Order: sequence, then C-alpha cells, then structure tokens
Amino acid sequence: MKTSNKLFCCLSFALLLGTSAEAQFFKKLAKKAEKAAERTVERRVEQETSKKTDQALDSILEPGSGGNTPGNTPGNENTNGNADGNPSTTGPMTTGPKTMEVYSKFDFVPGDKPLFYDDFNDDFMGDFPSKWNTNGSGEVVTVGDLPGKWYSVANRSLTIPNLGTQLPEDFTIEFDLKVVNLSRNTGSGAVLSIYLSETDGLTTNENNALANLNFCQYIAIGVRVDNNFRGDPAPIQNTLQQDLRQLYQDVVHVSIAVNKNRYRLWLNENKIADLPQFIVKPELINYLKFYVNGIDKQKRQEQVLISNLKIAEGGVDLRRKLMSEGKISTNGILFNSGSADILPQSMGIIRQISQVLNQDGSIQLNIVGHTDSDGSDESNMTLSKNRAEAVKKALVSVYGISPDRLTSEGKGETEPVADNTSAQGKAQNRRVEFIKK
Repeated sequence: MKTSNKLFCCLSFALLLGTSAEAQFFKKLAKKAEKAAERTVERRVEQETSKKTDQALDSILEPGSGGNTPGNTPGNENTNGNADGNPSTTGPMTTGPKTMEVYSKFDFVPGDKPLFYDDFNDDFMGDFPSKWNTNGSGEVVTVGDLPGKWYSVANRSLTIPNLGTQLPEDFTIEFDLKVVNLSRNTGSGAVLSIYLSETDGLTTNENNALANLNFCQYIAIGVRVDNNFRGDPAPIQNTLQQDLRQLYQDVVHVSIAVNKNRYRLWLNENKIADLPQFIVKPELINYLKFYVNGIDKQKRQEQVLISNLKIAEGGVDLRRKLMSEGKISTNGILFNSGSADILPQSMGIIRQISQVLNQDGSIQLNIVGHTDSDGSDESNMTLSKNRAEAVKKALVSVYGISPDRLTSEGKGETEPVADNTSAQGKAQNRRVEFIKK
C-alpha cells in the first residue's frame, strides 16, 4: 500500500513537472518568436532608413541621381553671415554661364592702384612661381581646357606672394580658383585658408584675419571666418553655412575688399561675408597668405589651383571721385583675352557709373579704352574701341542709360601708364577711362 502511494506520488510529481516544463518551454518559444519579430521589424526599419539615407546621400554626392541635388534645388538666394556668431544659411549656389544681368547687383569694386599681379605666364611649367615663397611646395601647371597657367599649391603648404610692400588700409584682392577632382571622397578637412596677416614670415602664429573656403563634397559646410587679434575681447569665429559644393566644381572668382575695419568676401557674384568690424587692428594687417590642407593629390589627384591674382590699393567709392574730379581710370573692368567680352565680375564698377548717371541726368560721359602692347598697333586700336563700346552697351542694356549720353573711343597702346615688359605693368595699361564731357 505504501509502495502504491509512493508510486502515485512520484507519477503525479512527474506529471506536474512535465506540465510546468512544457509551459516554460512555450513561454520561452513565445519570447523567442516575439524577439524574432522585433528583429525582423528592426531590420526592415534599418533597411528602409538605410535606403532613404543612401538616396539622400546620392542626391548630395552624385548630382543628377535624383532628389534635391546641389545643382537643382530651388532657391539661390544669398544671405550674408552676421558678425554675432549666428550662422546664415542659403540654398545651393550653382555653376553655369554667368551673364552681365546676373552680376548687375554685384557691388565689388576693385582697387585702382595695382600693388601685385601674377598670371604665371612668366614662369616655366613645373617650376615654383618666381614671385612667391612657401614652406612646402607647388608648381606652375596647365589644366585641360582651362586657359592660362595656374599655380598648384601643395597640400599642407603655406605660401605668400612677394608684394614688396605692406598692404594699405584700403585694398582689394581678386583671384581665380579651381579645385581639381573634387569627389565624394573629398572630406571636411579640404580647405583653402586665406590669411591677412601681420608679418611676411612663413607662419600664422600672429595677428591675422582668416577665411576658410571648405571644399567638402558630402556635406555643405560653407565658409569659416575667424579674426585673431591679441587682446581682442570679442573675437569673431563663425561658420557662414552655405551650400557651395556645386560652385566649386567650376572656376570660381574670389573677390575680397578691405576698408579699414570692414571685410567683404564674394564668390563669383555672391556676397558671402560682410563684416563691419572684422579687421580689429588695421595697422596689423600687412600681408596676404594662402594655406592648403586636406587635399590628396597622390591618391585622388586633387589639386588647389590659383591664377590671375591681383592686389590693388583702393576699392573705395568711385562715384564720388567721378563727381568731384570729372574723370576716373580703372583697370578693374576685365575682358576675355583678346576680345571685347566683358567678364561679368567687372559689373561692380559699371554699376557705380550707372548710379552717377542716374543721379544727375545732365552728366554725359566719354568712355575710353586702352590696351597693353601685346599684338599689333592696328589690332590693339580696334580692340580698345570695341571694349569701350562694350562698356557703353552694358550701361545702356543692363542699367537703362540713354545712349545719347554716352560716347566711346579707343586709344590702343598709345598711352601706357606703366611698363609693358611685365605682367603687372600690362595689367595697369589695360584700363578704361570715364571722362565727363
């Protein structure tokens, strides 16, 4: 009897144990199924997120692949950065043919007293440019269909044009910039730093004002501005957030104007920065320096190229000078080589002339073109006449000035103001005069 009871108890315990184990098994199975379902959902979410991320990145890194790319996003309005540390944003800036109408509100006016000019035409290919100094390397090159010669600045090189003089309080800087082989691999460290510095030494550890042009292609960074003056209680350190990626796919004309404390920067016709108190101590800004970093020439064939660097004293209001003196002469109106096609970035000067004419309806102007000595006397005379006429047509067609108030003539190479044996002298001789009649 006792044995039967023991057996019954054992069987009962085994059944209870089996039922409990089975229940635990099904609970574990349910939890595993639940976790598997969760993982499936997570994978699908990850796949969808990854797909959308890839599409977004493709639209950024591979223009034309769909979506709002840097080349086709609506909106090309420009918003200037502020000096109070608040970044500004804008839609992508695109490349493409630029017309004089596009530049009709471009208000950069180059200085009228040349201090330095270099197009590297006097240098041999493969040599370091003779008018510059560096702590690294670089060479004069030509690139594909790009006209002229270019200075390829080596990565991690600080380089300085030998001005032979210090920068004045009012000056302008212009140059053409081309960055070769930009791609999705071009990172956030790829920059051209433009320093306005205290000394002509190969250092940036000194008082300076800096603009960083960032060539990163996988994210829009824009332009970084910093001023570094010892003892300044409120330095400006700001990133002007603009989508410039597509802009850097082409040649970019960089323009800088400094008028004592005020600093302005344009890329093509777009004013990027206008900082009224950026140059805290103008007396400490004496030299221009460039620094290149984050560029991989060996593996990715990337290069930062500079050409047609022009530094000039002035950049002040030409309107007052024309009104008070009755005559101005400028070499800031630029043309394509050997032609009368006005380069659109020259429209700042023509715009100021139109403002004088609109302010005083009694003023009539004679526009006189001059050339350097390259070419024959006859061809230069024709070229100078055509260039003066092109400026007249721009005033009429773009700004609505009556043609009856304007005349034009050319004097070719007959009245040089500088030596025609150097690039700098030739740049001074290629000029346009406006004379009140």
